[in-house]
Amino acid sequence: MIAECGRAGSPPGASGGSISSAATIELIEWLVGDECHELDDAGLAAGFGRRLRAAGLPIDRLTLNLKTLHPEILGRSVAWAPNEAVEVRDREHGTEISAGFAGSPLRRVMETRKPVIVRLDGSIDPAWIHTDLFHGRGLIEFVIVPLCNADGLVSAATFSTTCPSGFAPSELAALDRIVPALRNACELRTLRRVELTLLDTYVGATTARRVMAGRIRRGEVETLEAGLMLCDLRGFTELSNRLPAERVLELLNAYFDRVVPAIADAGGEVVKFMGDAALAFFHRDSPAASCSAALQGSLSALEGLGRFAAPDAELHAGIALHYGEVGYGNIGSGRRLDFTVIGPDVNLVSRIQAVCSATSRPLLMSKRFAMLLNPGTAIAAGRYALTGFVEPAELYSLAGSFAQRWTPNET
Repeated sequence: MIAECGRAGSPPGASGGSISSAATIELIEWLVGDECHELDDAGLAAGFGRRLRAAGLPIDRLTLNLKTLHPEILGRSVAWAPNEAVEVRDREHGTEISAGFAGSPLRRVMETRKPVIVRLDGSIDPAWIHTDLFHGRGLIEFVIVPLCNADGLVSAATFSTTCPSGFAPSELAALDRIVPALRNACELRTLRRVELTLLDTYVGATTARRVMAGRIRRGEVETLEAGLMLCDLRGFTELSNRLPAERVLELLNAYFDRVVPAIADAGGEVVKFMGDAALAFFHRDSPAASCSAALQGSLSALEGLGRFAAPDAELHAGIALHYGEVGYGNIGSGRRLDFTVIGPDVNLVSRIQAVCSATSRPLLMSKRFAMLLNPGTAIAAGRYALTGFVEPAELYSLAGSFAQRWTPNET
């Protein structure tokens, strides 16, 4: 209960302000209603802040500090002030130990799950007041409340005022009634974001959209044509045998940090990690566009790996490219499914990658893939027997002039 929190240096003479019961109910109904449901984080903060002011609360700064589950982002700050644009900032992991947050009442509220009221007494300002949330605003009193999600994540809201007398008891009581509805509205948005983030992180954006659209039953498989790319780290066994496990994981992450963004930037999607290999597909409006994107992603990945430098290891990869038809959908058993790509063409790109390893070539492509590229891009590299395939396959590599221009480390 907000009203049960002690003030730090409570001011003489309360403001005596009040907010009617009808206005409080109207705010709660808005938070749980359809209009609010459709808003994003910025819209929620703006709509809520304006309504608090209209109801008579002296709110000069409202912040929503929304915790999330994300491999890179700790949470999101959404800040509103009258007659200003809403500020939305994603906070990276590590923010929690920064000078402006480590000793702040905001962190204390999120850790203890108990609200606090903080009043500045005009002496030396604490470090947290100089963060981008509050700096230079002349704020005097801060009501900070936890927003506890059912799944354990704890967010927080801050209601701040420049009013010399701070918030009146009736205003604190009104906030106490309103906060549960605010928590529910924020939790819904947090769950949406976490849901999409986790799916995007573990299965990829395209697959995430299909899962969210309800394509989650085993056997629901669609056929599509796409550029296929299989990138495999060379010498991984030697690295694993020579270096400590922690260092091997660091190198493996450094390798994927160069390969995965290159794929994503070219419009592809990693559909599977297989140890030290990544299988990706590129689906465009035309076969030529798909192959062009796959080649672009491959060259960027090789260039990124070529720039890696460490005293104890080098990172080299072999990349196989093919254009073909795949089955894209759910396979597995019962409640444990995998959204993946399968089919003979997936097997073919895997066998081409094996030739990359055997010949130490950084990039090989199937004839079909090569023929879809601009003339002069690829050159025949020979015919190779592929395990599981009856006929030898004619494979191609980058033409000399093209390779020298785009991937100098390959030649």
